[in-house]
Amino acid sequence: MQQTERAYAGLFIAVDGGNGTGKSTLIQTLANLLRERGHDVLLTREPGGTSISEKIRAIILDPQNSKLCSSAELLLFAAARAQHFQEMIYPALASGKLVICDRFTASTIAFQGHARGIDLNMIAQANHLAIGHFEPDLNIVLDLDPRISIERMQSRGGLDRLDQQRLQFHQKARDGFLQQAREHNERFAVIDASHDPGHVAGQALAAVEQLIAVAQPTPRSLKSQESP
Repeated sequence: MQQTERAYAGLFIAVDGGNGTGKSTLIQTLANLLRERGHDVLLTREPGGTSISEKIRAIILDPQNSKLCSSAELLLFAAARAQHFQEMIYPALASGKLVICDRFTASTIAFQGHARGIDLNMIAQANHLAIGHFEPDLNIVLDLDPRISIERMQSRGGLDRLDQQRLQFHQKARDGFLQQAREHNERFAVIDASHDPGHVAGQALAAVEQLIAVAQPTPRSLKSQESP
C-alpha cells in the first residue's frame, strides 16, 4: 500500500451520534431537501455501504457474537471502512457528489475509544490505515440523553449487539462525541435531537448550506491509500 495525493470535488458529510437519536430519519430528509436544491447526493452508511462491508457489518452487529473482543471489533470497523472508502466514497467524491454517510470515524472514536476504552492513538492508526488522512468536511452530531435514546431503541425492538450495551456505555459514547465537537468545532455541528424531526432537519440543512457556501470551488487534495 502507498499513499498518493489525488483531487476530489465533492463534499463528505457524516451524521453521527448515539443510537436511537434519529439519524436515519434525518439523513433521508436531508438528502431529499438537498436534492430539491439540485445537489447530486449519495447516501451510504457505516459499517456497510458495499457488499463486502455489509457482510462485515453483519458480524459486528449480530447479538450472537457477544464474545467479540474490543480489538477485533475495532479492526472489523476499520476493514469495513477501508473497503467502503475505496469502492464507494472516494469515487463518489471524485465525481463531485455530495456524500452523506450514516456514521464515520467520529463514531469509532466515541464507541470504541471513549466507551470501550481502546487507546485513541490505536484508533487513529486504524483509521489512518483505512482512509489515510481523509476527514469529513462536516460532522453532524445528533445529541440526546442516552436514557431517552435507549427508550427509543427498546420501543422499536430488534436491538443489535451495540444497542444492547448498558447505559454507561452509551453515556461514555455521548461524552466522546461532545469532546470531539469541542476539540474540532470548525467541522462539527451538534444538534439537540430531542426536538421534533422538522426542527432537527432545518438545523442540519443550515449547517450543510453553510459548508457549501464556503467550500472551495476547485477540487481539493485528498491523501488516500491505494494498492500500487
